[in-house]
Amino acid sequence: MTDAEHALTRYTTFDVPVDGGDLRVGRWDPETTARDGAPVVVAIHGITAHHLSWPFVARDLDCGEVATLVAPDLRGRGRSRDLPPDVGLAAHADDVAALIRHLDLADGTPVIVLGHSMGGFVGLVLAHRHPDLVDALVLIDGGLPFPPADQESTAAGLELIKQRLQTSFPSAEAYVEVFRAHPAFAHDWSEVAEEYARYDALEEESGYRSSAVLDAVVVDQGDVMGGADHAAAASALGAGEIDVPTVFMRAPRGFVDDPPGLYAPDTVAGFAATYPSVDVQEVDRVNHYTIVMGETGARVVADTVRDLAARLRLAH
Repeated sequence: MTDAEHALTRYTTFDVPVDGGDLRVGRWDPETTARDGAPVVVAIHGITAHHLSWPFVARDLDCGEVATLVAPDLRGRGRSRDLPPDVGLAAHADDVAALIRHLDLADGTPVIVLGHSMGGFVGLVLAHRHPDLVDALVLIDGGLPFPPADQESTAAGLELIKQRLQTSFPSAEAYVEVFRAHPAFAHDWSEVAEEYARYDALEEESGYRSSAVLDAVVVDQGDVMGGADHAAAASALGAGEIDVPTVFMRAPRGFVDDPPGLYAPDTVAGFAATYPSVDVQEVDRVNHYTIVMGETGARVVADTVRDLAARLRLAH
């Protein structure tokens, strides 16, 4: 990818003060000035991930359509792992709200929130708790409730992921190889995936392990599967009380590139009745990870962001 092909290529990091310390944030800025009224995109990663989930999406956004893309390491992950363990969807949502306010945006600058996997749940709770900060919402293979059958399969997949979090590896290269050999990346390995894995490799006396804090993941998993904050937000979405353009994007393959993915087709078909305002989209040829960390999925996500940006411009 070249600068000429992709606008959001200037990458930096900064810290945002939140309860208990600083939240690390990645930022991708356009090479040229964005058009008046161009939105800021706030991208929220999944349950064991970090902000380097988003480079492909950032690079696929066209010049002028988006003012910037920012993505935090949620507390308990990445370079925010040492924040006090005030985990749960509401705490994460409040941290993201602090990030948006820290940006000190000009009046009228729209904010499009992207949430992948658990990030979708955080994004929905954010829109419910802080409605003044969210102008559009994209829930990427997450965010809407799992019925019991989908909960069971998703929980089983997460157990395998939690085993990785408890394993120590002899080198950063050995840790990267775990991702390279993972079925989800078998056909989509890239420099972005390698950089993601290297950033996650935390050096300790015993070796290298994931930067994600297991205790935080366990608490957040429970909140995703049945927490009161998310239940209230989902109910508000269904009732039309979260009144912003909302898109749900489904990956047809799951954690290990397996069908039918985290959300079964029948589950997604039922969303039309439960959440009539939500635009439900299927993204072909992707799994739960490559919907944002692969070129095919990222391109579709970026197209969705551009469409929402155009809608917001017309609305204003």
